[in-house]
Amino acid sequence: MSRIPLASLQAFVRIARTRNLSRAAEQQHLTVSALSHQMRALEERLGRRLLQRGPRGVTLTSDGAALLDAVGAHFDGIEHALRNLSPRREDALTLSMLPSFASSWLLPRLPRFVAQHPQLEINLQSGAGLVDFERDAVDAALRYGPGQWPGVLAEHLFDEWVSPVASPGLLRRLGKPRLAELGRWPLLGDPNARWKDWFEQFGGEAPRRYVASFSDSETLQRAALEGLGVALIRLTMARPFIDAGQLVLLTRERLPSAWAHYLVYPPRSAQHPAVQALRTWLLAEAQAYRASETMPAPKRARRPTKR
Repeated sequence: MSRIPLASLQAFVRIARTRNLSRAAEQQHLTVSALSHQMRALEERLGRRLLQRGPRGVTLTSDGAALLDAVGAHFDGIEHALRNLSPRREDALTLSMLPSFASSWLLPRLPRFVAQHPQLEINLQSGAGLVDFERDAVDAALRYGPGQWPGVLAEHLFDEWVSPVASPGLLRRLGKPRLAELGRWPLLGDPNARWKDWFEQFGGEAPRRYVASFSDSETLQRAALEGLGVALIRLTMARPFIDAGQLVLLTRERLPSAWAHYLVYPPRSAQHPAVQALRTWLLAEAQAYRASETMPAPKRARRPTKR
């Protein structure tokens, strides 16, 4: 058998991983028709069916899955080697972050960074997944987590707290609850089950049931904005809505989170001028934010009285 063109194998890997001809064609800078022709030629050359095309996308045959296992890692190695050898622009920065953090904290402040560094080109990528700096073309990331990730540098920006919030409309209907009465209000279940910690720390009885429970913080916050119930929300996320009068902070008491916000980057970015400019600016902004969010220390959990 004559040697198979590497471009055909690379195109196959793209299709196998995206399971979408249009997306793979875009990544290969080809038309869908040209990519389909390339795949048919590859299948004819191998004498095997590699792909099954259906209304919901592309699936692999058993032969296609075996080929992907055999060649996929090699293409990853080639792309990684070429990426590391490619010259990096000192005036460009690709930053990854959670969508909620981008909208609630970074974007309102970003014009100040742009004004200080007009020469920098900033590429923002939002997503919930962790960045693979070895594979992804990302210089740094803003992450909410434990602060310990293998193979990267993590610099603490600020801690996080949760506190109950409600919409003004809900408070107009029901009045503002006292802290001890909170368990009798319509509460929204949070994805991290922090209400249990809240009642243990500040007293009161947890409800027998929640009005609704949510698997992610953004939908939980949206439900609170719509007046569905009281939500226990991260203050960094809620602050813009509190300042705008769309949410009301029910108490100045708050629970500390076990996680915090960090600037994360690989060792290769440590000397990158754009990353260092971002780092200096972020640390200053985080310090100012910590000062503005200074609140009374949280109460300690009540201990039972000895008898």
